Amino acid sequence: MIVRNKARLVAQGFCQKEGIDYEETFAPVARLEAIRILLAFAASKGFKLQQMDVKSAFLNGFIEEEVYVRQPPGFESAKFPDRVYKLRKALYGLKQAPRACFAKQMSGEFEMSLMGELQFFLGL
Repeated sequence: MIVRNKARLVAQGFCQKEGIDYEETFAPVARLEAIRILLAFAASKGFKLQQMDVKSAFLNGFIEEEVYVRQPPGFESAKFPDRVYKLRKALYGLKQAPRACFAKQMSGEFEMSLMGELQFFLGL
């Protein structure tokens, strides 16, 4: 028995070309060693750990590039069937969605500015 149908509008990010459709991508991912250290420290101190997932996180960031998508099948406009959508915010599947999401989260916590190219790397 089907209780509820769900659908998610996604962009075909695999069709995007670097330098044409987007400039850079980024997703903050913890290294496995960092996770192991965190778990070991929490276990040694008896801390209680919790995790969470924000289901619509990638939909919150604004994108800088102009991105156009076709109307999804079954949802074409009867009045304008040949038009495309211009995205203002990130959409699942876009190469730049993780970066836009992270930038939105960080801008709420920190003031960000472009400082130019990396000059020195200490290799920590």
